[in-house]
Amino acid sequence: MYNYSDGIYQQHEIKNLCEEYKNYYVMGQLNDGAQFEGIVDSVDNSGVNMLIAEDIVEEQSDRQLGYYGPGRRRYRRFRRQRYPFGLLTNLLLYPFYYPPYPYYPWY
Repeated sequence: MYNYSDGIYQQHEIKNLCEEYKNYYVMGQLNDGAQFEGIVDSVDNSGVNMLIAEDIVEEQSDRQLGYYGPGRRRYRRFRRQRYPFGLLTNLLLYPFYYPPYPYYPWY
């Protein structure tokens, strides 16, 4: 389907992959080898807009949250970022594994 040689797709193939994976959580790779993960938001003729995940850790605050764990909370925020097709070299679906059916065999 796609001509995948030396780990690099052509620009029109990357555009087709982005359109195919729209609204999916994917892993991407740039020309310089940097990798990222995010959700494909929109695709146009010159590039792709993605929602990139960013981890945020809140340090201990003055609020009383109860005694159910450490005082640090972890959040995940998504920021919109634009990538031109010339920077992207690879795009893969992020693997999520689901348990086999039935979920609770003892019922």
